[in-house]
Amino acid sequence: MKLFTEVNESINVVEEILDEATGKKSLFIEGIFMQANQKNRNGRVYPTEVLDKEVERYTKTYVNERRAFGELGHPQGPTINLERVSHMITDLKKDGDNYIGKAKIMDSPYGNIVKGLIGEGAKLGVSSRGMGTLKPNKDGVNEVQKDFYLATAADIVADPSAPDAFVNGIMESVEWVWDNGVLKAVELEKIKAQIEEDTKNKIDREERNLKAFSSLLKSIN
Repeated sequence: MKLFTEVNESINVVEEILDEATGKKSLFIEGIFMQANQKNRNGRVYPTEVLDKEVERYTKTYVNERRAFGELGHPQGPTINLERVSHMITDLKKDGDNYIGKAKIMDSPYGNIVKGLIGEGAKLGVSSRGMGTLKPNKDGVNEVQKDFYLATAADIVADPSAPDAFVNGIMESVEWVWDNGVLKAVELEKIKAQIEEDTKNKIDREERNLKAFSSLLKSIN
C-alpha cells in the first residue's frame, strides 16, 4: 500500500466561546478536508463510494470517540504521532463531492504553535493522509481503490510546495504493510532488485524466495 496525502489550502478560522461562565474561547479551523470525483494536484481521483465508506468508518471509530487527531506539518508515515498532535477533528460531513471538516486547535505544544501562526496572520491549509492502492481508470487517471484507509482527515500544513512536501513525495514512494496491527515501511524496491539480480544469476527459485522473504522481515524489523 502507498501513502497518500492530499492538500486543501482554503480553510477558515473560527473562534468560539465554549464556556460561557469563564468566557474561555477555543479556536477551530473548518473547510473542505477531502474531495471526491475530482482529479487533484497529485493526479489522483477518489471515487465517491471509496470516500463514503472510509469517512463513515473514520467518523464512527475516531471522530465520534474524540480520537480523530491531526498533526502540524507533513508527517513521514501513516501513523499518528501523539507528541506532534495539534488539533482534534470534531466534525466531518459530506456536502456534494466535498467532505467538510471542523477541527479544534488543542492546548498542546504543536497546537500552541498553530495558534501563534494564526495569530500572526499565517495562511494555513489541511492535508488528508491515508493509504491504499491505485489503478488507472478509463481516462488513464490514477483512481484510489476500495482498500483505501484514512489515517487522518486533516494535518495542518502551510505552503504545500515547501521542502516538507518534497519529503512527503519521498514517503509516498514507500510501501507500507500491517505488522501485528502496526504500519511499517517496507523497502520493496530493494527486494525486487535483489530478486531480479538473483534471477539473472540463475539462483534456485526456492533459495531466491527465501532470500526475498528474509529481506522483507529485516526491513520490517
